[in-house]
Amino acid sequence: MDLPAGVYIDVQGQRDEAEQAHPFVAVQLQTKGASGEMDAKEALKEIKNGKFRPAYVLYGSDRYRIQQFADTLAEAMFTPDEREFGIVKFDTSETIIEEAALEAETLPFFVERKLVIVKDASVFAAGGKEGGKLEHKTERLQQYLDIPSETTVMLFIVNAEKLDERRKLVKMLKDRNALLPFQELDASELKRWVVKRAEEQHRKMTPDAADLLLARVGAHMQQLAIEMDKLCLHAGEGGVIGVEQVELLTASTVDEDVFALVDSIAELQVDKALRLYRSLLLRREEPIKIAALIARQLRIMLQIKELEQHRYTPQQMAGQLGLHPYAVKLAAEKSRKFAVPRLGVLLASIADLDYRMKTGAVDKVLGLELYLLALGTKQGQGA
Repeated sequence: MDLPAGVYIDVQGQRDEAEQAHPFVAVQLQTKGASGEMDAKEALKEIKNGKFRPAYVLYGSDRYRIQQFADTLAEAMFTPDEREFGIVKFDTSETIIEEAALEAETLPFFVERKLVIVKDASVFAAGGKEGGKLEHKTERLQQYLDIPSETTVMLFIVNAEKLDERRKLVKMLKDRNALLPFQELDASELKRWVVKRAEEQHRKMTPDAADLLLARVGAHMQQLAIEMDKLCLHAGEGGVIGVEQVELLTASTVDEDVFALVDSIAELQVDKALRLYRSLLLRREEPIKIAALIARQLRIMLQIKELEQHRYTPQQMAGQLGLHPYAVKLAAEKSRKFAVPRLGVLLASIADLDYRMKTGAVDKVLGLELYLLALGTKQGQGA
Protein backbone atom coordinates (compact mmCIF):
# COMPACT_ATOMS: atom_id res chain seq x y z
CA MET A 1 0.00 0.00 0.00
CA ASP A 2 1.39 3.41 -0.98
CA LEU A 3 1.55 5.98 1.78
CA PRO A 4 1.97 9.75 1.41
CA ALA A 5 5.30 11.33 2.35
CA GLY A 6 5.75 11.92 6.06
CA VAL A 7 3.36 9.11 7.22
CA TYR A 8 4.88 6.86 9.89
CA ILE A 9 5.02 3.11 9.53
CA ASP A 10 4.55 0.64 12.39
CA VAL A 11 7.37 -1.90 12.33
CA GLN A 12 6.09 -5.38 13.26
CA GLY A 13 3.24 -3.73 15.12
CA GLN A 14 5.55 -2.67 17.95
CA ARG A 15 5.66 1.13 17.58
CA ASP A 16 2.94 1.82 20.19
CA GLU A 17 4.63 -0.49 22.69
CA ALA A 18 7.98 1.20 22.04
CA GLU A 19 6.48 4.63 22.64
CA GLN A 20 5.04 3.50 25.96
CA ALA A 21 8.34 1.95 27.01
CA HIS A 22 10.40 5.02 26.01
CA PRO A 23 9.20 8.58 26.78
CA PHE A 24 11.68 9.72 24.08
CA VAL A 25 10.52 8.42 20.72
CA ALA A 26 13.07 8.54 17.89
CA VAL A 27 11.21 8.30 14.60
CA GLN A 28 13.34 6.03 12.49
CA LEU A 29 11.29 4.67 9.60
CA GLN A 30 9.07 6.77 7.38
CA THR A 31 8.32 7.23 3.72
CA LYS A 32 10.53 9.56 1.75
CA GLY A 33 9.26 12.70 0.01
CA ALA A 34 9.75 13.15 -3.71
CA SER A 35 12.82 15.35 -3.20
CA GLY A 36 14.27 13.47 -0.22
CA GLU A 37 13.97 16.68 1.79
CA MET A 38 12.01 17.23 4.97
CA ASP A 39 9.40 19.96 5.30
CA ALA A 40 10.43 22.38 8.06
CA LYS A 41 6.88 23.03 9.24
CA GLU A 42 6.12 19.32 9.47
CA ALA A 43 9.39 18.68 11.32
CA LEU A 44 8.64 21.45 13.84
CA LYS A 45 5.14 20.05 14.34
CA GLU A 46 6.62 16.62 15.15
CA ILE A 47 9.13 18.18 17.56
CA LYS A 48 6.44 20.11 19.42
CA ASN A 49 4.50 16.85 19.76
CA GLY A 50 7.54 15.19 21.35
CA LYS A 51 8.56 13.13 18.33
CA PHE A 52 12.19 13.40 17.29
CA ARG A 53 14.00 11.91 14.32
CA PRO A 54 17.43 10.30 14.71
CA ALA A 55 19.09 12.95 12.53
CA TYR A 56 18.45 16.36 11.00
CA VAL A 57 20.69 18.05 8.41
CA LEU A 58 20.12 21.80 8.23
CA TYR A 59 21.64 23.83 5.38
CA GLY A 60 21.00 26.90 3.24
CA SER A 61 21.57 30.65 3.21
CA ASP A 62 19.04 31.56 5.92
CA ARG A 63 21.21 31.26 9.02
CA TYR A 64 18.58 32.88 11.24
CA ARG A 65 15.90 30.25 10.63
CA ILE A 66 18.48 27.48 10.93
CA GLN A 67 19.38 28.75 14.40
CA GLN A 68 15.70 29.12 15.29
CA PHE A 69 15.11 25.48 14.35
CA ALA A 70 18.08 24.34 16.45
CA ASP A 71 16.87 26.38 19.43
CA THR A 72 13.33 24.99 19.11
CA LEU A 73 14.65 21.43 19.02
CA ALA A 74 16.80 22.00 22.13
CA GLU A 75 13.92 23.63 24.02
CA ALA A 76 11.61 20.72 23.18
CA MET A 77 14.14 18.12 24.34
CA PHE A 78 15.41 19.71 27.55
CA THR A 79 14.53 21.94 30.46
CA PRO A 80 17.01 24.80 31.05
CA ASP A 81 18.69 22.77 33.82
CA GLU A 82 19.12 19.71 31.58
CA ARG A 83 20.87 21.48 28.70
CA GLU A 84 24.33 21.35 30.26
CA PHE A 85 24.15 17.55 30.45
CA GLY A 86 22.05 16.88 27.35
CA ILE A 87 23.73 18.93 24.59
CA VAL A 88 27.12 17.97 23.15
CA LYS A 89 28.69 20.07 20.38
CA PHE A 90 31.26 19.25 17.71
CA ASP A 91 32.85 21.18 14.85
CA THR A 92 34.23 19.17 11.93
CA SER A 93 36.94 21.78 11.38
CA GLU A 94 38.39 20.81 14.77
CA THR A 95 37.16 17.26 15.50
CA ILE A 96 36.84 14.18 13.30
CA ILE A 97 33.28 13.03 12.57
CA GLU A 98 33.94 9.63 14.19
CA GLU A 99 34.03 11.35 17.60
CA ALA A 100 30.49 12.62 17.05
CA ALA A 101 29.32 9.13 16.07
CA LEU A 102 30.94 7.67 19.19
CA GLU A 103 29.27 10.29 21.36
CA ALA A 104 25.91 9.52 19.76
CA GLU A 105 26.29 5.85 20.73
CA THR A 106 27.06 6.68 24.34
CA LEU A 107 24.11 6.67 26.73
CA PRO A 108 23.20 10.07 28.24
CA PHE A 109 24.04 10.92 31.85
CA PHE A 110 21.50 12.50 34.26
CA VAL A 111 19.05 13.11 31.39
CA GLU A 112 16.73 10.87 29.38
CA ARG A 113 18.22 11.79 26.02
CA LYS A 114 21.01 13.77 24.37
CA LEU A 115 21.37 16.13 21.43
CA VAL A 116 24.62 15.91 19.46
CA ILE A 117 25.12 19.11 17.43
CA VAL A 118 27.70 18.95 14.64
CA LYS A 119 28.71 22.13 12.83
CA ASP A 120 30.16 21.46 9.40
CA ALA A 121 31.49 23.21 6.31
CA SER A 122 33.27 20.36 4.56
CA VAL A 123 31.88 16.85 5.17
CA PHE A 124 28.42 17.60 3.73
CA ALA A 125 28.93 20.84 1.83
CA ALA A 126 29.00 21.19 -1.94
CA GLY A 127 32.24 22.80 -3.04
CA GLY A 128 33.93 22.01 0.26
CA LYS A 129 36.92 19.70 0.39
CA GLU A 130 35.68 16.57 2.10
CA GLY A 131 37.15 16.53 5.57
CA GLY A 132 38.95 19.85 5.19
CA LYS A 133 42.20 19.73 7.20
CA LEU A 134 41.11 16.59 9.06
CA GLU A 135 40.58 13.13 7.64
CA HIS A 136 36.98 12.15 8.44
CA LYS A 137 35.90 8.52 8.13
CA THR A 138 32.26 9.00 7.29
CA GLU A 139 31.72 5.24 7.11
CA ARG A 140 31.77 5.21 10.91
CA LEU A 141 28.90 7.71 11.02
CA GLN A 142 26.99 5.76 8.37
CA GLN A 143 27.28 2.63 10.50
CA TYR A 144 25.79 4.49 13.44
CA LEU A 145 22.93 5.93 11.35
CA ASP A 146 22.03 2.41 10.17
CA ILE A 147 21.09 1.58 13.77
CA PRO A 148 20.77 4.91 15.62
CA SER A 149 20.38 5.14 19.37
CA GLU A 150 16.86 5.73 20.68
CA THR A 151 18.24 8.19 23.23
CA THR A 152 20.19 10.40 20.80
CA VAL A 153 19.29 13.01 18.19
CA MET A 154 22.05 14.17 15.83
CA LEU A 155 21.73 17.69 14.44
CA PHE A 156 24.07 18.60 11.58
CA ILE A 157 24.29 22.36 10.87
CA VAL A 158 25.99 22.78 7.50
CA ASN A 159 27.38 26.19 6.61
CA ALA A 160 26.63 25.93 2.88
CA GLU A 161 23.82 26.73 0.48
CA LYS A 162 23.95 23.27 -1.08
CA LEU A 163 25.00 19.76 -0.11
CA ASP A 164 27.23 17.50 -2.17
CA GLU A 165 24.74 14.80 -3.13
CA ARG A 166 27.49 12.68 -4.70
CA ARG A 167 28.76 11.73 -1.25
CA LYS A 168 27.49 8.49 0.25
CA LEU A 169 26.69 10.07 3.60
CA VAL A 170 24.53 12.76 1.98
CA LYS A 171 22.78 10.16 -0.20
CA MET A 172 22.08 8.04 2.86
CA LEU A 173 20.57 10.93 4.83
CA LYS A 174 18.58 12.01 1.78
CA ASP A 175 17.13 8.49 1.58
CA ARG A 176 16.21 8.82 5.26
CA ASN A 177 14.40 12.10 4.48
CA ALA A 178 16.66 13.94 6.95
CA LEU A 179 17.62 16.97 4.85
CA LEU A 180 16.14 20.35 5.80
CA PRO A 181 16.91 23.26 3.42
CA PHE A 182 16.56 26.84 4.66
CA GLN A 183 16.76 29.26 1.73
CA GLU A 184 16.17 32.99 2.17
CA LEU A 185 12.52 34.03 2.02
CA ASP A 186 11.34 36.13 -0.90
CA ALA A 187 9.76 39.58 -0.45
CA SER A 188 6.17 38.34 -0.07
CA GLU A 189 7.19 35.62 2.42
CA LEU A 190 9.21 38.12 4.46
CA LYS A 191 6.23 40.47 4.54
CA ARG A 192 3.97 37.71 5.86
CA TRP A 193 6.63 36.80 8.40
CA VAL A 194 6.94 40.30 9.90
CA VAL A 195 3.14 40.75 9.99
CA LYS A 196 2.80 37.39 11.73
CA ARG A 197 5.53 38.28 14.23
CA ALA A 198 3.54 41.38 15.16
CA GLU A 199 0.36 39.28 15.54
CA GLU A 200 2.18 36.83 17.81
CA GLN A 201 2.91 39.76 20.13
CA HIS A 202 -0.74 40.95 19.93
CA ARG A 203 0.02 43.91 17.68
CA LYS A 204 -1.13 44.78 14.18
CA MET A 205 1.22 45.92 11.41
CA THR A 206 -0.10 47.73 8.35
CA PRO A 207 1.02 46.48 4.90
CA ASP A 208 2.74 49.79 4.06
CA ALA A 209 4.63 49.69 7.36
CA ALA A 210 5.81 46.15 6.60
CA ASP A 211 6.95 47.26 3.13
CA LEU A 212 8.89 50.22 4.53
CA LEU A 213 10.56 48.06 7.19
CA LEU A 214 11.68 45.53 4.56
CA ALA A 215 12.92 48.32 2.29
CA ARG A 216 15.01 49.71 5.17
CA VAL A 217 16.29 46.51 6.73
CA GLY A 218 16.33 44.15 3.75
CA ALA A 219 16.16 40.36 3.98
CA HIS A 220 18.32 40.08 7.13
CA MET A 221 15.95 38.14 9.41
CA GLN A 222 18.04 38.57 12.55
CA GLN A 223 17.92 42.35 12.16
CA LEU A 224 14.25 42.22 11.15
CA ALA A 225 13.44 40.31 14.33
CA ILE A 226 15.25 42.93 16.45
CA GLU A 227 13.48 45.82 14.71
CA MET A 228 10.08 44.09 14.98
CA ASP A 229 10.51 43.51 18.71
CA LYS A 230 11.43 47.18 19.14
CA LEU A 231 8.38 48.33 17.14
CA CYS A 232 6.08 45.99 19.10
CA LEU A 233 7.42 47.31 22.39
CA HIS A 234 6.73 50.88 21.27
CA ALA A 235 3.22 50.05 20.00
CA GLY A 236 2.16 48.32 23.22
CA GLU A 237 -0.40 45.55 23.73
CA GLY A 238 -3.08 45.76 21.04
CA GLY A 239 -1.29 48.64 19.29
CA VAL A 240 -0.91 49.33 15.58
CA ILE A 241 2.46 49.65 13.85
CA GLY A 242 2.16 52.07 10.95
CA VAL A 243 4.50 53.85 8.55
CA GLU A 244 5.03 56.71 11.04
CA GLN A 245 6.30 54.33 13.72
CA VAL A 246 8.70 52.62 11.29
CA GLU A 247 10.02 55.99 10.09
CA LEU A 248 10.49 57.12 13.72
CA LEU A 249 12.16 54.01 15.14
CA THR A 250 14.25 52.62 12.27
CA ALA A 251 17.19 54.18 10.48
CA SER A 252 16.69 55.35 6.93
CA THR A 253 18.96 53.82 4.31
CA VAL A 254 21.34 55.76 2.09
CA ASP A 255 19.19 54.76 -0.91
CA GLU A 256 16.11 56.14 0.84
CA ASP A 257 17.78 59.48 1.59
CA VAL A 258 19.05 59.76 -1.98
CA PHE A 259 15.52 59.01 -3.20
CA ALA A 260 14.21 61.85 -1.02
CA LEU A 261 16.96 64.05 -2.42
CA VAL A 262 15.86 63.31 -6.00
CA ASP A 263 12.26 63.96 -5.00
CA SER A 264 13.20 67.36 -3.56
CA ILE A 265 14.89 68.18 -6.87
CA ALA A 266 11.65 67.39 -8.69
CA GLU A 267 9.75 69.64 -6.29
CA LEU A 268 12.33 72.45 -6.69
CA GLN A 269 12.97 72.25 -2.93
CA VAL A 270 16.63 73.24 -3.13
CA ASP A 271 17.03 73.88 0.61
CA LYS A 272 15.71 70.41 1.43
CA ALA A 273 17.96 68.80 -1.20
CA LEU A 274 21.01 70.53 0.26
CA ARG A 275 20.05 69.50 3.82
CA LEU A 276 19.76 65.88 2.73
CA TYR A 277 23.06 66.09 0.88
CA ARG A 278 24.86 67.51 3.92
CA SER A 279 23.26 64.86 6.12
CA LEU A 280 24.70 62.18 3.84
CA LEU A 281 28.12 63.82 4.06
CA LEU A 282 27.89 63.77 7.87
CA ARG A 283 27.28 60.02 7.61
CA ARG A 284 30.63 59.84 5.79
CA GLU A 285 29.10 58.98 2.43
CA GLU A 286 31.41 59.83 -0.46
CA PRO A 287 30.11 62.40 -3.01
CA ILE A 288 31.01 60.02 -5.86
CA LYS A 289 28.87 57.31 -4.23
CA ILE A 290 26.00 59.76 -3.72
CA ALA A 291 26.22 60.78 -7.39
CA ALA A 292 26.12 57.11 -8.41
CA LEU A 293 23.04 56.53 -6.27
CA ILE A 294 21.31 59.60 -7.75
CA ALA A 295 22.03 58.20 -11.22
CA ARG A 296 20.65 54.83 -10.13
CA GLN A 297 17.39 56.35 -8.90
CA LEU A 298 16.99 58.35 -12.10
CA ARG A 299 17.68 55.24 -14.17
CA ILE A 300 15.09 53.25 -12.19
CA MET A 301 12.46 55.92 -12.82
CA LEU A 302 13.30 55.94 -16.52
CA GLN A 303 13.01 52.12 -16.66
CA ILE A 304 9.68 52.23 -14.82
CA LYS A 305 8.29 54.73 -17.32
CA GLU A 306 9.33 52.39 -20.13
CA LEU A 307 7.75 49.36 -18.44
CA GLU A 308 4.54 51.27 -17.72
CA GLN A 309 4.18 51.86 -21.45
CA HIS A 310 4.22 48.06 -21.88
CA ARG A 311 1.53 47.73 -19.19
CA TYR A 312 3.71 45.95 -16.63
CA THR A 313 2.22 45.60 -13.15
CA PRO A 314 4.25 46.86 -10.15
CA GLN A 315 4.94 43.24 -9.17
CA GLN A 316 6.22 42.44 -12.66
CA MET A 317 8.38 45.57 -12.61
CA ALA A 318 9.87 44.50 -9.28
CA GLY A 319 10.82 41.14 -10.75
CA GLN A 320 12.22 42.69 -13.93
CA LEU A 321 14.31 45.28 -12.09
CA GLY A 322 15.30 43.09 -9.14
CA LEU A 323 13.82 45.54 -6.62
CA HIS A 324 11.53 45.31 -3.61
CA PRO A 325 7.89 46.01 -4.65
CA TYR A 326 7.72 48.90 -2.18
CA ALA A 327 10.74 50.57 -3.82
CA VAL A 328 9.06 50.18 -7.21
CA LYS A 329 5.84 51.66 -5.87
CA LEU A 330 7.66 54.75 -4.56
CA ALA A 331 9.74 55.14 -7.70
CA ALA A 332 6.63 54.93 -9.88
CA GLU A 333 4.97 57.69 -7.86
CA LYS A 334 8.04 59.94 -8.05
CA SER A 335 8.63 59.28 -11.76
CA ARG A 336 5.33 60.96 -12.62
CA LYS A 337 6.94 64.28 -11.70
CA PHE A 338 9.45 63.89 -14.54
CA ALA A 339 9.05 63.75 -18.30
CA VAL A 340 11.17 61.11 -20.08
CA PRO A 341 13.36 63.73 -21.86
CA ARG A 342 13.98 65.44 -18.50
CA LEU A 343 15.17 62.18 -16.93
CA GLY A 344 17.49 61.68 -19.89
CA VAL A 345 19.00 65.15 -19.40
CA LEU A 346 19.47 64.55 -15.66
CA LEU A 347 21.21 61.24 -16.30
CA ALA A 348 23.54 62.80 -18.85
CA SER A 349 24.45 65.67 -16.53
CA ILE A 350 25.15 63.40 -13.54
CA ALA A 351 27.34 61.21 -15.77
CA ASP A 352 29.30 64.30 -16.83
CA LEU A 353 29.68 65.37 -13.18
CA ASP A 354 30.86 61.87 -12.24
CA TYR A 355 33.58 62.06 -14.89
CA ARG A 356 34.74 65.51 -13.77
CA MET A 357 34.84 64.46 -10.09
CA LYS A 358 36.86 61.33 -10.85
CA THR A 359 39.34 63.19 -13.04
CA GLY A 360 39.81 65.97 -10.50
CA ALA A 361 38.35 68.64 -12.75
CA VAL A 362 36.01 69.70 -9.94
CA ASP A 363 36.07 69.38 -6.16
CA LYS A 364 33.83 66.42 -5.29
CA VAL A 365 31.88 67.99 -2.40
CA LEU A 366 31.47 71.38 -4.03
CA GLY A 367 30.78 69.91 -7.48
CA LEU A 368 27.77 67.89 -6.34
CA GLU A 369 26.43 70.82 -4.31
CA LEU A 370 26.61 73.10 -7.37
CA TYR A 371 24.92 70.37 -9.41
CA LEU A 372 21.96 70.32 -7.00
CA LEU A 373 21.73 74.10 -7.00
CA ALA A 374 21.74 74.19 -10.78
CA LEU A 375 19.01 71.57 -11.09
CA GLY A 376 16.80 73.45 -8.66
CA THR A 377 16.71 76.46 -10.94
CA LYS A 378 15.52 74.51 -14.01
CA GLN A 379 11.83 74.18 -14.57
CA GLY A 380 11.70 71.54 -17.31
CA GLN A 381 9.90 68.79 -15.44
CA GLY A 382 6.34 67.65 -16.09
CA ALA A 383 4.19 64.61 -16.35
